[in-house]
Amino acid sequence: MERKITKVPDIPVGKWVKCNKCKEILYKEDVHNNYSICPNCGYHFRLSSRRRIKQIVDEGTFTEFELNIETPNPLNIEDYSKKIDLLRQKTGIKEAVLCGIGKINNEETVICVMDGNFLMGSMGYVVGEKITYSIEKAIEKRLPLIIFCVSGGARMQEGIVSLMQMAKTSAALARLDEAGLLYISVLTDPTYGGVTASFASLGDIIISEPETMIGFAGPRVIKNTIKQELPEGFQTSEFLLEHGFIDMIVNRKDMKNTLSKLLKLHKDED
Repeated sequence: MERKITKVPDIPVGKWVKCNKCKEILYKEDVHNNYSICPNCGYHFRLSSRRRIKQIVDEGTFTEFELNIETPNPLNIEDYSKKIDLLRQKTGIKEAVLCGIGKINNEETVICVMDGNFLMGSMGYVVGEKITYSIEKAIEKRLPLIIFCVSGGARMQEGIVSLMQMAKTSAALARLDEAGLLYISVLTDPTYGGVTASFASLGDIIISEPETMIGFAGPRVIKNTIKQELPEGFQTSEFLLEHGFIDMIVNRKDMKNTLSKLLKLHKDED
């Protein structure tokens, strides 16, 4: 009896991606060309810091701050330093935030972009130091500041050192405010923990991408703590806009033009 041989489809590995919302299988290149937005349902895929910079900053204008700060291991956690080294090789970045100066539609600004691919954008000593340095540079050069936030919160592997970054970055932003300079905070999915409780919530203007999850503790933790059902849409950017926590929700395709308009308006007021 002859056996029928079924030909296996020749599907290239790594060329396709599944949408987390509508579950459609999408050609990755098409998604990238659409600002990493699902063409079917509008779901905003998470972005690396370098892809974000490419979308927002004018080509050839971004200059990264080179600080060369080593990630500490204050709790002497086994394999923590090794994990950091592996992440650097995998992601091509040194830590969970990329900071520098660039132009957005020819408007110069200091910009920091957190990267969820690096320990879920958690804030440790290096992240806090790089953001604080960026704030100080904005003050020195009399430039506005934009921070794209994505984070699971403070980095537990660094203990109290990571928690102190909340105070350090907040104090630096107070000096930026005293200098009369603009700070725009852009919240992307997800923004949680100590980042939400510090610099993410301190913007003069707070923007969010659609359907971004924003909060301190996660909804499941809150629900189990207060023993009550949470409102529908709790902690989404749409819910928080309705309750006054953020100022506007901006589609990623419109983000660059929105930011440049805000920068220009602030400059004209100066």
